[in-house]
Amino acid sequence: MTTHISEHIQRLKARTVNLVSDQDLAAKLERSAREGRGLRIKLGADPSAPDLHLGHVVVLNKLREFQDLGHTVVFIIGDFTGMIGDPSGKSQTRKPLGREEVARNAQTYQDQVFKILDPERTEIRYNSEWSSPLTFEDVLRLSSRVTVAQMLARDDFAKRYGENLPISLVEFMYPLVQAYDSVMVEADVELGGTDQLFNLLLGRDLQRSYGQEPQVVMTMPLLEGLDGVQKMSKSLNNYVGVTDPPNDMFGKLMSVSDELMWRYYELVLGVEDGELAPLREAHPREVKDRMARMIVDRYHGAGAGDAASAEFARVFRQGDRPSDLREFRLTEADLQDGRIGILTLITRAGLAPSNNEARRLVQQGAVWLDDERIRDPRRFLDPVPDAVLRCGKRGFARIRYDG
Repeated sequence: MTTHISEHIQRLKARTVNLVSDQDLAAKLERSAREGRGLRIKLGADPSAPDLHLGHVVVLNKLREFQDLGHTVVFIIGDFTGMIGDPSGKSQTRKPLGREEVARNAQTYQDQVFKILDPERTEIRYNSEWSSPLTFEDVLRLSSRVTVAQMLARDDFAKRYGENLPISLVEFMYPLVQAYDSVMVEADVELGGTDQLFNLLLGRDLQRSYGQEPQVVMTMPLLEGLDGVQKMSKSLNNYVGVTDPPNDMFGKLMSVSDELMWRYYELVLGVEDGELAPLREAHPREVKDRMARMIVDRYHGAGAGDAASAEFARVFRQGDRPSDLREFRLTEADLQDGRIGILTLITRAGLAPSNNEARRLVQQGAVWLDDERIRDPRRFLDPVPDAVLRCGKRGFARIRYDG
C-alpha cells in the first residue's frame, strides 16, 4: 500500500464507528488512484422532516472529507423510501409520509446540503427515479434475493417479533429498497449512522447478488441532542437546525451540557483531540461560547458568532429582551369565546412544537406573559396587544392583536 493511500485511510477512518472493511477500502482507493477516477460515495437521506440539523452534519462532514480527496458524493434523497418510513430503531410501525410532504422536505434538503458539500463533486439523485417504475413482478424478483431470516437478524425487527409487536411487510421492504439504491448508483462506499448498519450491509449483499463489487460500509456516531440523552431529532425537539437563525442557534448550543460540548467540537466541528487539550484547562462557559461561535460562523458567515454571543450576553446575563424579537399575530380564528388557551398560544407562536411540549414548559414554570409567570396549563387568556410571551430561556414572541 502506498504511503498516501495509507494516509487517506487513516484520515477517513477518524471518528468512524464501523468500517467494513479496511482491506476493501484500501483496494478501492488504490484502484481509484491507478485509474485516475474518484470513488462514488453514497449517502441516502429520507426527507422525513424539513431542514437538516447538526446530527446530519456528522455524516456530511465525512462526505466532504471524501470530496476533498477527489471523490464524488452521490446524495440520494429518499423521496420513495420516505413514503415507506425507515423502521430503524423503531419499536412500532412508523407512519409513512404523504407525497406532497416528502416533496416539500426534499427541496429543503437539496437547498441545504451544499452548506457542507462541494456542489462540483456532488450528484443529487432521487430514488423514485428507479423505484417508482418497478412493476409488481420486478418487486417480487427483487424480494427473492433476500430471506426472512436475514431480515429477522436485524435487532429492532427481532425484538419486535419476540415481543409479538406488528411488523408490516412494507417495513421489511425498506432495507431492501435502500440496498437497491446502492445497486442503481453503483456505490463504492456508503455512509450512515450506526443505526443504519444493517441496511448498509444489506447493500453489500445485494450488490454482490447483482454481480457488482460490494460497497465499503462506514458508520458514524449518532450525535446526542440538546437533552444529552437521545440522538438529535426534530421529532424529539432536541435539535439545532443548520438554518436556525444565528441567535437561536447560539442560544441552543449554550444549553448543551459541559460534558456533551466536547462531542460537538469533535463531531460537528472536526476539532482533533490535540487542539482540544488547551481548552480543557479553560472555564467551561468560555469553551462552550467558543464552540457556539464557531458553529454559528460556519453556517451564517464570519462574524455571525460574535454577534450572537454578544446578543446572548445582553439578553440572558443582563435580562434584556432580544433585539430581533419575533412577532406573532393573533386572529379571531385563534380565539375561543374571545380568549385563547395558553397551550394554543405557545404552539401558535412557534415556541413549542406540540401541546405536550407546551404543557411541560408551563408545568416547569418556564412560561411568562410580560411579567406574569403562567403556571396553569388550562389557563385561558384575554388577548393583550403587544404582550411578550417567553418560554424557557430562548423563546420570545411579541403578540400582536388588532381585535
